[in-house]
Parts: sequence; structure tokens; C-alpha cells
Amino acid sequence: MGERILTILRKEFRSILRDPRMRMVIFGLPIIQCLIFGYAVTMDVRHIRLVVIDRDGTPASRALIARFTGSGYFDAIAYTNDEARARALIDAADASAILQINARFGANLDAGRTAAVQLLVDGSDSNTARLVLNYSVSIATAYSNQVLVDQTLRQTGRTAVSGGVELRHRAWFNENLESRNYIVPGIMAMLVMLVSLMLTSMAIVREKEAGTIEQIMVTPIRPVEFILGKCAPFAVIGYIDVLLVTAVGVFWFDVPIRGSLLLLLASTSLFLMTTLSIGLFISTVSGTQQQAMMTTFFFFFPAMLLSGFIYPVANMPPVIQWITLANPLRHFLVIIRSIFLKGVGADVLWPQMAALLVIGLAVMTFAVKRFHKTL
Repeated sequence: MGERILTILRKEFRSILRDPRMRMVIFGLPIIQCLIFGYAVTMDVRHIRLVVIDRDGTPASRALIARFTGSGYFDAIAYTNDEARARALIDAADASAILQINARFGANLDAGRTAAVQLLVDGSDSNTARLVLNYSVSIATAYSNQVLVDQTLRQTGRTAVSGGVELRHRAWFNENLESRNYIVPGIMAMLVMLVSLMLTSMAIVREKEAGTIEQIMVTPIRPVEFILGKCAPFAVIGYIDVLLVTAVGVFWFDVPIRGSLLLLLASTSLFLMTTLSIGLFISTVSGTQQQAMMTTFFFFFPAMLLSGFIYPVANMPPVIQWITLANPLRHFLVIIRSIFLKGVGADVLWPQMAALLVIGLAVMTFAVKRFHKTL
């Protein structure tokens, strides 16, 4: 059995690595994609383009504008009193928000009356619009509190206000709240999944198209030996890609890895078992490499969307949350992010590891049985 598996393994390695372009796809593209996605994919919203309409022109209105532009979140790209021009900038997507301060803003504040300020936000991107509103509310609230303190001091003739509540916040695991530390480990998992799925989904189909599947059918090799021989080279390639992409994340993007590297590799073994099994199952039900490729993408994109990489699973409907339990990428994302950022061990991550083991064994069994039926 070992000799037959080793023969299939050598054959797969030779057929994969003899093509220089295939070597570039397997080892070069994951690094390039990790570099590109690491910079491009971010949840941080900075440099929001702001149009300012200041019809008051008092120190109070200028102080509020300074609060917005000095926060680090907003960049004032235009100052105008022409509402048509401001609307044109929003329509052309050259600006994301309009801050409008009407006349008598400063006079209302001096008189102790509420002074209304209007913020118009481009809601095409609901996530960005929600963050813009949150930033704006925080800035306006801080400015309003400062105005109330100043008025209290003037009315009482005091120089300082005593008492109050001071909130001192501290973020665990990601001290600077950089989304890159959260995104890059997720990109690693997705790249490993995509590469392993693509390679294995076309493994048996390639034999069919080349006409060598008939020669394999007449050999004494058993289906489980053939499947193991097909999986082993791609598992080795998956390990190499994990190490390469991890090195890029740690040494290039400075993503901390606080947990055990051995636990990461052990968890990767379970994840690779599931992705390789899914790829081989796709390969057994596909007649051509084009069909295998389309089926792979048909599986990959829903798996990515339902994994929690972009949208939190807790925000999904309960039925969809139950469906995501069958998604191996969801469990591996929890594992890899916890190892990188939290440094937790198997005593915390065992439910996710057990789920990957069950999914991998189930799909591997289906793939072996499907290949037996094909024979």
C-alpha cells in the first residue's frame, strides 16, 4: 500500500512542479495576493472627503470645523456656500459628506440655546456611512460638552469644573485597533483554501482528459490509496503556502503571532484535510477541468461570505448561522485569528478543531465512495 501511494505521490509532484508557470501560481501568487490584499482590504475609514458650508463664519463655527478636520478622520476638500456645488460633489462621488453650519450658530451658543448643525452623508456604502455618522456624533458631542463646560465656568466665575466621569479604555489583543491585524490572518486562510481547492478539484479530471484514468482503473490500486496519493502532494504544497504567507504577514505587515506555531500547523492539517477532500469530491463529479473550476468558485465564494471574514456570523439570520457550521473556513478563521492575536491554546480552540475533523472525514468518505462508483 505504501509503495503504491508513494508512486502516485511522485507522479503528482512531477506533473505539478515541472511547469514553471504552475510553480509561480502555487508559490508566487499567494505571496503577491497577500501583499496586495493586506494593503487594499481594510475596515478602517480614514480621510473622509468633507464639504464645508459655513454660513456663520464665527469663531464657534470655525472651532467646530477644526474639530472635524483635526480628528484624523475628515479632510475638508471644499469650502463653499453654494449648495448646488456641494450636491454635485456628492453626486460625482468626489465627497462623502457635507457639513452645513447655518447663520446665528455662534449667537445661539452664546445665548445658551441649542444650535443645530446638519451633516449630509452619502449612504451608497452603508458601512462607511454608518462609521461617518459615528465619528461625527462623537466629535459633535465632545464639542458640545466643551461648550457647556465653558458656559458653566463663565456663569459661576470659576476657573475649573470638579467631578465628572473619565473613561479610560484599553483594547486587548489589538492595542492600536488596526484592522490589518484582523484582516491579514483571514487572507491567509482564504488563499490556502483557494489554492488547495483549485489544485485538487482538477486532479482526477486531469486524468480523465489525458486518458490516463483508464490505465489507473486496470491497476491493483484501491480508491483510498489513489485518493491519498493525490492528496499528499497538495497537502505539502498547502503547508509551504501557509509558511510563506505567515512569513509575509509577520515580517512584512508586523502582524503579531502570540500563539503556538505548532498548534497553527496542526490546525492547518485539519483545515487542509477538509479543503483537499472537498476539492477531490468536486473532481469526482466533474467531467472537464472547466466544470471543476466553475464548481470550485461556486463553492468558494459562498464559503467566503458565510465565514465571518467580511460580515460577522452573529449578524446573520439564525438559519444561516446554523448553515455556516458546515463551513470549514468559518472554523479555521476563528482558529488562525485566535492563535495570531490572542495566543490561546487547544483548550479553547478544540470545538473548532473537532468541527474541522468531522467535516474533513465526512467529505473524504464521500470522495472515496464517489470515486469507487466512478470506477
